[in-house]
Amino acid sequence: MKLLLDENLSDRIVHRIIDLYPDSEHVKTLGLINTDDALIWESARTNGFVIVSKDADFHQRSLLYGHPPKFVYLRIGNCPTSAMIQILRESFDTILQFESSETESLLVLT
Repeated sequence: MKLLLDENLSDRIVHRIIDLYPDSEHVKTLGLINTDDALIWESARTNGFVIVSKDADFHQRSLLYGHPPKFVYLRIGNCPTSAMIQILRESFDTILQFESSETESLLVLT
């Protein structure tokens, strides 16, 4: 499973979750920083990523367009990078189930 972390998440997260989520990337490494959400959405769809973000705009886009791509919405407020890493690691089974679901487009983690 490939996650695409949005720019509102630290790019340091990728290196701490790559063992669980191989081939995951940060928008920064793909040259998508300060890019319109529609372009990030299209890149994720084309390249088989699940978008992970704290951005409510992706939440709206997910409700409007469905999947692909799928969207993991981190509704966790301001917290340290270590807490985000912990959430993604502890939610691995949930995210894996979500990714394989044919009907679900949005997963909210709190």
